[in-house]
Amino acid sequence: MPTSSSPGGVTPDIEPFAISVPDADLEDLRLRLERVRLPESETVADASQGVPLDHMRALLAALRELDWRAREKTWNAIGHFRTVIDGLELAFWHVRSPEPGAMPLLLTHGWPGSVLEFEQVIGALTDPAAHGGDRADAFDVVVPSLPGFGFSGRPARTGWNPARTADAWATLMSRLGYERFGAHGGDWGAFISTELARRHASRVAGLHLTMPVAAPLPRDRETATPAEARMIERRDLHLADGYGFGIQMGTRPQTLGYALLDSPAGLAAWLGEKFAAYADTRAEAGGGVSLDRQAEGIALYWLTGTGASSARWYWEALRWTPRGAEEENALPVTVPTACTLFPAEPWPTAQRWAERRYTDLRSWHEMELGGHFPGLERPGTLVRELRDAFRTLR
Repeated sequence: MPTSSSPGGVTPDIEPFAISVPDADLEDLRLRLERVRLPESETVADASQGVPLDHMRALLAALRELDWRAREKTWNAIGHFRTVIDGLELAFWHVRSPEPGAMPLLLTHGWPGSVLEFEQVIGALTDPAAHGGDRADAFDVVVPSLPGFGFSGRPARTGWNPARTADAWATLMSRLGYERFGAHGGDWGAFISTELARRHASRVAGLHLTMPVAAPLPRDRETATPAEARMIERRDLHLADGYGFGIQMGTRPQTLGYALLDSPAGLAAWLGEKFAAYADTRAEAGGGVSLDRQAEGIALYWLTGTGASSARWYWEALRWTPRGAEEENALPVTVPTACTLFPAEPWPTAQRWAERRYTDLRSWHEMELGGHFPGLERPGTLVRELRDAFRTLR
């Protein structure tokens, strides 16, 4: 079905797509949540053994209380579409600004996130005048779901890694009529956006990242400043004690997938652990990602049946990802780049590490509050940072 979603007229390769989960799937989820079996309480007083039982009970209560039909109406009103690229159906939000000449901006999520990471920023980005901003900062916003996530298709064969996804994003932007655009990402979205800027540099006007893909070189450990030494220590600790989920999904995603597709409690724990661990949960930061927002994201994974396919993304990506700083720096990015760093980010990065790879680093802003999910935790901050990053690149 054609749609006039793109600038300049009808685009026959793109069709509107309304989210409408069958009633039977919602009833099945309700019944499964009624029959949940939970383990006994952890034997420690912190989260070092995983999601604490009390937190898990609160998260499941939020999942039970979620009004999915109301959320469907809200999400469908945003402007939901789909198209087939390289044999795979990809779903995305596309919202055009009321301002003429708005800059196209591509926003890419990661795991355990989804397009819902950006729901709270779309209005302010597309219509800044209605949200206390300057009309000159308006964007046309495109938010695709990664392959195997949300309402995008689940790859039936190997090969959908960040590079292939970046190429698909470039094709998507062409279909929408955008030859030059900005790109933003965090988590795997940072990898994809980095690759998009590297592979399609003539089309990417600017790049904004909240998790720059730049690691310390071996010699950086010997010459580290006190602040850099703390970053290296945190990265090492996270890899040793907090990244077991990534190793599991990167090596045996299918085995894990059976549990994620069969148990909503298991899925909630698997996703919810990182929503808590990677957020800035301090009271002064707003407490992190709310239980209601977590429940929406978990329900999206459950009702689309993407627990296994999103886990396979790690299997694909970890076989593609550059190994270490030397390999990363051998793939430089020349596109103008801006970075916004949040204190609860599990992969902290020093500016001098990033400058080696992002050779036109225009700005480096370190925030006092926030974590890995700025669109969910600090949406106002993310909006301001995106406006600032692209203001001189239009």
